[in-house]
Amino acid sequence: MTTAKRGPGAYERAYECAYEHAYDRDRLRRFLSGEAVGEGLSRRGVLRFLGAVTGLAVTGTGAGIATAASATAESATAASAAAESAAADPRAPGIIKPLPAELLTVRGTNAETNWAALRGTGYHTPVDRFFVRNHTATPVLDPARWRLTVWGSGLRGGAVEFSYADLRALPAVTSSACLECAGNGRSYFTTQQGDRVTGTPWTMGAVGAARWRGARLSDVLRLAGLSPRAVDVMPRGLDAAFVAEGTDHGRVRRPMPVAKALDDVLLAYEMNGRPLVPDHGRPVRLVVPSWAGVASIKWVGDIEVSDRPLFSPWNTVFYRLFGPAHPRGGSAPLTRQPVRSAFELAPGAVFAAGRGHRLTGRSWSGHGGIRRVEVSTDGGGTWRQARLHDAPHPGGWVRWSTTWHPRGTGPAHLLARATDTSGNTQPARSVPNEQGYFFDAVVRHAVEVV
Repeated sequence: MTTAKRGPGAYERAYECAYEHAYDRDRLRRFLSGEAVGEGLSRRGVLRFLGAVTGLAVTGTGAGIATAASATAESATAASAAAESAAADPRAPGIIKPLPAELLTVRGTNAETNWAALRGTGYHTPVDRFFVRNHTATPVLDPARWRLTVWGSGLRGGAVEFSYADLRALPAVTSSACLECAGNGRSYFTTQQGDRVTGTPWTMGAVGAARWRGARLSDVLRLAGLSPRAVDVMPRGLDAAFVAEGTDHGRVRRPMPVAKALDDVLLAYEMNGRPLVPDHGRPVRLVVPSWAGVASIKWVGDIEVSDRPLFSPWNTVFYRLFGPAHPRGGSAPLTRQPVRSAFELAPGAVFAAGRGHRLTGRSWSGHGGIRRVEVSTDGGGTWRQARLHDAPHPGGWVRWSTTWHPRGTGPAHLLARATDTSGNTQPARSVPNEQGYFFDAVVRHAVEVV
């Protein structure tokens, strides 16, 4: 591992939403002028995508550097192990940890947390019920053989390699943060609003909070020799290439601006006080607080640092908003998560009439901490404030509770509506988009009173 002088002070500025918008506009301009690059994504392909909502053909360019030979060997081993795992557990191809039905709901190659299983578990989501979002299959990697390669035109010198021991020797940081799939709540676009969307039909269980421990990405980048010319940082995972509808999109990778990379991003190797398990990124994963979960690359194997904007399918084809309500050619790549809430209840939960019941739940937002939660037990007719059990915390969630004394019997709907410290409140209806991202409306949780 080589070291470099500390980066310029300009990199220390706070990362704000205004910067994000300016960054997106500038990188699009630079791409269209031919200044940007993207491994596995042709300029022609992106132009076709920007000009039409559907029909993008993604092709490989062959640009860039290969991951270290040891990481490549690990990837081959991972593919074999993942294939064996998939064959052994047909209920959830490629997921290794047990998936008991009372804790998790299998959705293809993914597993969703059952909200009723979180009641009484404390602030952090236990690993056994933390959701799993896989594009392909979980690889099994040996930390002793794992290597992280940092490379690209945004460094002062050549590629730099870090071992697991190198990473653990750096100053450790602990952060309590939520991770959440951008498609969380997707099924409600259809069931509540009648909108047609595509993708995994998550309810509201593709989210979890954990205590992450690891090295600052900023420390690693500076040790690798970050250049003042650097613009984008793109981590890439060691899971198998993602193939969809006959198109090989390559390994999961997604760029972020240098300002975000140097702000609050971790290269995490522990989760809730223990080393990561394979399904959650062992040996090392990124944790990008407040952003869509796809940015928190699992099983990270290399990081490209570029002096030009970078593109991948995960910020052009996927994780943007398309549809009549959005700009022609799509929105900017999705970053900060919207405000959301959920009850710690199973769908169709049964309550006894004429008795008091304690309702519990959690609310969160990528734009700030949660400062208020309101609950309605009459389908939205009236609202009252719930009691918050945690202080507002950017990147985290709050637990809340309220009491309910149902009198009549029959079906009922429970609603929870949160407001964050930036003033964002959950709406009654979410603006639809074709891929079903960022559902932020109040969820109508159906229950039965007997």
